[in-house]
Amino acid sequence: MKRLVKLASEMPRKIIPYKTHLKELARKLRNDSTPAEIKLWHELRNKQFHGCDFHRQKPLLNYIVDFYCAELDLVIELDGRYHEKISEADDKRDAELGIYNLVVIRFSEVEVMKDMFNVLRTLEAYLEKFKGENSGE
Repeated sequence: MKRLVKLASEMPRKIIPYKTHLKELARKLRNDSTPAEIKLWHELRNKQFHGCDFHRQKPLLNYIVDFYCAELDLVIELDGRYHEKISEADDKRDAELGIYNLVVIRFSEVEVMKDMFNVLRTLEAYLEKFKGENSGE
């Protein structure tokens, strides 16, 4: 018997609103990416990561997230060298995104620059868990 896996891309499109003034800022952020953002983007762009369609510097709600995959209900945030711990603002943002069933995974810039193998393994583990939860069985 064939196992049915429904990704978000196979379901009706979920619309997540955003503040339109963020579009221009998101474009600027894409043009001024950090080295870690560029390195991770090379792994995620053009559906290279298991065929999933990622977007970078994507406006969602009142925020611009570093990476977003609608198919997986996933947001990836890269915390810079000055971002030592998750702040109350990060918690609030994650909670607001969670209302739309989005999961936020955070990596430090150092992790991306020095340990891409484990960053990708973490994302693959999320992908497998997501598929398992949405398999329709």
